[in-house]
Amino acid sequence: MPGIFFTHSNPSALKEADKKTEEMTPKKKNFVDLKNYLKSLLPHLESNIKPANTEKNGLTPDEIIQWSMSLEKLLSNPVGQAVFQDFLKSEFSEENIEFWLACEDYKRTRASDELRSKADIIYQEFIQPDANKQVNIDFITRNLVTSQLLEPSPNVFNEAQKMIYVLMERDSYPRFLKSEIFLNFAERFQGNCARG
Repeated sequence: MPGIFFTHSNPSALKEADKKTEEMTPKKKNFVDLKNYLKSLLPHLESNIKPANTEKNGLTPDEIIQWSMSLEKLLSNPVGQAVFQDFLKSEFSEENIEFWLACEDYKRTRASDELRSKADIIYQEFIQPDANKQVNIDFITRNLVTSQLLEPSPNVFNEAQKMIYVLMERDSYPRFLKSEIFLNFAERFQGNCARG
């Protein structure tokens, strides 16, 4: 009879690991399952990636796994932003990331005349009641932004941006992690790295 190979020589350690998994909340279990799934999609890629290939797309397998840990990690990478934006387009809610990115650009603006111009564009495109890409913010925040536009400062959209970030984090981001768009991207990335 063939022997069974255990990665742990200590059977009590296996029982302890099973016990910890059982004690996890369903949300945490889903995250651990997703993280393990992503790791299985990207096995041993570190040894298959050539430096030029990594520079070309600016990604590492570990970075893609990091995207599954927080929206902040995902949005800190231009490729992650683009993949998430594709997902939001498929859900007809791309205005959220477009607004968030516009606010990030706005905060980096230093010239006061440019601040005013960008603030007006952001307001007309995302905030005003009849905006083409109106974002889902509450009445109080909308009024606060409107009143601050008289003398725009770099933080005029901060509250609205936080509100949209939280909306994406709680609503769109969990669906993104389970979406075909994200999982297919991870698989394609694995294939490209293996061929590179």
